[in-house]
Parts: sequence; structure tokens; C-alpha cells
Amino acid sequence: MKSPKRLARIAGVLYLAVAIFAAFGEFLVRASVYVPGDAAATADRIAANPGLIRIGFMADLAQVTCFLFVSMALYLLLRHVSIHVAQAMVIFVAVSVAMQSVNLVPYFAAMLVATDASYPSALGADGADALVLLLVDMHHYGFLIAQVFFGLWLLPLGYLAFRSGMFPRALGVLLMIACFSYLIHLPFIFLWPGIGSALTGVIAIPAATGELWMVFCLLIRGVKVSKQSEQVPAAA
Repeated sequence: MKSPKRLARIAGVLYLAVAIFAAFGEFLVRASVYVPGDAAATADRIAANPGLIRIGFMADLAQVTCFLFVSMALYLLLRHVSIHVAQAMVIFVAVSVAMQSVNLVPYFAAMLVATDASYPSALGADGADALVLLLVDMHHYGFLIAQVFFGLWLLPLGYLAFRSGMFPRALGVLLMIACFSYLIHLPFIFLWPGIGSALTGVIAIPAATGELWMVFCLLIRGVKVSKQSEQVPAAA
């Protein structure tokens, strides 16, 4: 038997780790080297910061690993509400983790091309720079595609949070809204890039607010536990 409060804190620590690793990789690493549409600038920045790229790569690996364990902890915490919905939540996370993991390959390959002199020798400086930008672009758009499943997992999570009585019902609603925010954003990015880019900040508000609120509830506020559910059966 496992205490729901203990499971909640484990999930909260892991969820916080996901946020920290993701923020580091996105805002401190990729944002500092990726210059969309400028192959030379992107290649030069990556070549000048290979150590940062490697650290960011490891942070991304840590993020996806923690994300998978978050879903497992939340599954154990919330499966009593609906085991099928909880299973769907884990499946969406597993697909997202697999896609994000594979998507790290072109990101690391871009660093190899930018720092290995054999590529400019074979392709020419401009050709090597173009290849670096192509690989980083592939990583960027691959991450956006993985966003489908990163968004979808919030729907069952929000439903489970709403029905469980462990969290504020408004949190469950906000997480479900965040799911559709992600899904609505993606077509704009690919069909109308200008509008999609302009909407990025607005679209991120429900997800960022909901997920930070969830971390707060798991880690600090604690979950509400009825006497009937003071213990969660351990997985067989």
C-alpha cells in the first residue's frame, strides 16, 4: 500500500524536474544558438558552444525520463478514478517521450556537423552551415509535432484531477483547456506560421498556469485524501 500524499510528492518532485530541465534546454540552450533562417549564425553559435549543447542534450534526456515517471506516479495516484483514462494518460506520455527522444538525434547531429572539420571539407562551409540549420529546423518542427501528444495527455490528467476530489476542480478544467490550446496552436504553426508564432505566448498561458498549479498542489499544497482512499493499492 502506498500513501497518496507520498505519491503526490514524488510526482511533484518529478514534475518540477521536468519543468526545470525543459526550461534549461529550451530557453538557455536552444534559444541562445538557434537563429531561424540564418544558417551561418546558427552554425557559428553551435560551434562556439559545444559544451552547452551537450549539457542541453543531457538535460533533454533527463526531462523526458522524468516526464515518463511523472505519468507513472500520477497513474498510481489517480487510477482509482478511472483506470482506462489513467492508462490513456500514460500512453499519451509514452508516445510523446518516444517522439521527443528520437527528435534529439538531429539536434545532437547538428552539433557534430558544426564542430567536425570533415563536414565543411566535404560539403564546403556554406553546405555544412546549411546542413546544421536543416538539422536544427528538423528538431524544432519535430518538437512541435510531439506537442500533439504532450497536449493530449493533459486531457485525461485534467479529467482525473477534476473527478478525483484531490485537486481543485478549476485545476482540472484548466488542464483540459490547455490540451485544446496545444492542439489548436499546431495547425496555425504549420499552415499560417506568422499567426502561429504570434499566438505562441497566448497559447502557452493555460498550459503554463495549469501545470505550475499542478506542481504546487502535488508538492506544496498537498492533495485532499478521503478516509476511504488514505492508502493507494501498490501495483501488482
